[in-house]
Amino acid sequence: MHHVFRPARHEDVAALLHLENQCFTHDRLSARSFHWMLSRAHASLIVAQADGQLQGYALLLFHRGTSLARLYSLAIDPSARGQGLGAQLLARAEEQALAHDCAYLRLEVRTDNHSAISLYERSGYRQFAVLSNYYEDHGTALRLEKRIAQYRPSGKRPVPYYPQTTDFTCGPACLLMAMAALQPQRKAERREEVQLWREATTVFMTAGHGGCSPQGLALAAWRRGFAVTLQINVPGPLFLNGVRSEHKKQLMRLVHDEFCEQLSGSDVEQVRDHRMSMSELLDSGKQLLVLISSYRLTRSKAPHWVIVTDCDEDFVYLHDPDVDHSQHRSALDCQHLPVSHADFQRMSCFGANKLRASVVIFSRG
Repeated sequence: MHHVFRPARHEDVAALLHLENQCFTHDRLSARSFHWMLSRAHASLIVAQADGQLQGYALLLFHRGTSLARLYSLAIDPSARGQGLGAQLLARAEEQALAHDCAYLRLEVRTDNHSAISLYERSGYRQFAVLSNYYEDHGTALRLEKRIAQYRPSGKRPVPYYPQTTDFTCGPACLLMAMAALQPQRKAERREEVQLWREATTVFMTAGHGGCSPQGLALAAWRRGFAVTLQINVPGPLFLNGVRSEHKKQLMRLVHDEFCEQLSGSDVEQVRDHRMSMSELLDSGKQLLVLISSYRLTRSKAPHWVIVTDCDEDFVYLHDPDVDHSQHRSALDCQHLPVSHADFQRMSCFGANKLRASVVIFSRG
């Protein structure tokens, strides 16, 4: 049977819902979800049609600012199975991922869906996680991925993932990940996440709680016995221009000056220019926290901390501690995000003064 593959339209939603009910007993997408995917989400919804009937679809979600795509759902009408339609839809999903400059395509599949697992394995997907209690009925899922532009793991010490538990603790979450990577026996806990924020925060937000400055994070790591290099090219308190209140500006200067005084009494190395390349830092077992503009990830021009987990000639890989559930993301979607070197250079150069700031954490001795 000849199938036509095309982007879905809003008028397909009724047929998509029928297909959803035919294929799944749990975790079904609603009409509202389909309309949102078609109009607002950073997504691609491909349908397969034959003789005027919708017989399958593949739904891709893209992680803005990175080279990562997620196959959120793939469905084949029971009457159309056994004809290779799943493989054809999967191939077109990969084409869409490539068209969006994606390096990886990731997906979840039930452990008891043997036909789907076989399809994905034949297509080159590999398992990298098992997720218990993942589905609505508490079923277990396999997490699979395929590198479209092939990646050879470096074998560096893995960085465990810890999602921030508040809107303002991205820096502490990254520091927890760095410390746990250097000391595998160390647990990342929310109590310490909040304590780190209390130690390292300043005020560089127009409203709400303040975020953590590079100086504050460097001091917090140093107090816990780690060697630290602070790399920053802009002196003085950061993001003063983004704050209207003169009272807040005075507070920011006060906190910054106190941090600088404490740093002068420490052995934290402070440098204006990055002396080692990223690959050299990672190869030497050091952990790299980088302050970025989250605009390329979320379209919000806010300072945000991430941790670099790896790099190769094509990509820099990041753990992003911010899990945006409104974008149908899970914590797994925010791990080892592949970002091109050019995009990473752009996102780590912040504002009109071209701020670049990072905190390098490593073991003493």
